[in-house]
Amino acid sequence: MNYILFDSITRNNLLPLTFTRPVADIRFGILTIREKWEKFLNAKTSSLTEPYLSVKFPMVTASENILINGSICPTKSLTEQICNLKAGQTIAKGETIIAMRLTAEHLSDFDETEGENALFTEEEFLKLENTWDIFSLNAAAIQADFELLTQGRKSQKLSETNRAIGKENIFIEEGAKVEFSILNATTGPIYIGRDAEVMEGSKIRGPFALCEHAVLKMDAKIYGPTTIGPYSKVGGEVNQSVIFGYSNKAHDGFLGHSVLGEWCNLGADTNTSNLKNNYEDVKLYSYPDESFVQTGVQFCGTIMGDHSKCGINTMFNTGTVVGVSANVFGAGYQRNFIPSFSWGGTQGFVDFDLKKAMNIAKAVYARRGKEFGKTEQAILTEVYGLTYKNRRA
Repeated sequence: MNYILFDSITRNNLLPLTFTRPVADIRFGILTIREKWEKFLNAKTSSLTEPYLSVKFPMVTASENILINGSICPTKSLTEQICNLKAGQTIAKGETIIAMRLTAEHLSDFDETEGENALFTEEEFLKLENTWDIFSLNAAAIQADFELLTQGRKSQKLSETNRAIGKENIFIEEGAKVEFSILNATTGPIYIGRDAEVMEGSKIRGPFALCEHAVLKMDAKIYGPTTIGPYSKVGGEVNQSVIFGYSNKAHDGFLGHSVLGEWCNLGADTNTSNLKNNYEDVKLYSYPDESFVQTGVQFCGTIMGDHSKCGINTMFNTGTVVGVSANVFGAGYQRNFIPSFSWGGTQGFVDFDLKKAMNIAKAVYARRGKEFGKTEQAILTEVYGLTYKNRRA
């Protein structure tokens, strides 16, 4: 069977993170949603996403296809129900279409809001509907991924230089290094990925995931549930946050109830406020509404799109959204919505020249031994155009 993960109608609620990736490629827990499905299905998947993203994430079709909602995380029971779908059938829960089996000729007619021959399920699952769900639901996602990845396997031995409690909930992959640190896994599992490193003096309180080749720097203080994606470097204090990958918060400063995309960098002593002084629920900028909306959560820090960066001592207000490839600096609290390709700070913003943004991206990629090629350039160029109106608002 051919499996396609489609961007759900909630995609726009997940901007700016989905400007540069399909919904299924959001990291949530230890794995991305795509990686979860591929493990449950024991098969590769492709994506039905925005046309400009399809060059990097092309859709693969076959005579028979099962389309799966890319904002939903798999369970064993849900996977079995999906695999048992017959031609033309749909699985739904309430008004949410979970999956649909279609022949190749009917793919062009796909409509998420129209589910004929629907089978309704009562299965419980994790679903991303808004950006703040990524950190709010991350504890359950880490727990589920931890069980999936470690079942029937044995952890590498934890070095005796460490102090740890709840050792049965700690799993260390091959090549990982953890020395002279404190790990508390009684509050949730701790997963240390392949070739990752926890430097001396780090304090970790689960649930926590340090993905492959990521580094936790000396004296870091981590409160779970927190995920640090592959090849990221993190120091200072972090609380209930998700960092997708290839991003750096390498120095002191506080990151709380936040989500950082890929290729981001926070300058030394950057701080995010995650609680309003009046303890009210946080409002956050919504791209589809083009205004600030109630999140219904009391704690919410910063949501930052790919390639964005900030200078030293940057202060982000409670509930701040930073778009793609923004460069933020300057004293004082930054505004709560910083559009993509903005350059500046409290004294005002100008357009970040696209060519300069590309050059910086090329340099950052090169530092990690990767090439910022024509496909990536085309995506950033498209996002630059899509977000032009935000910079003129």
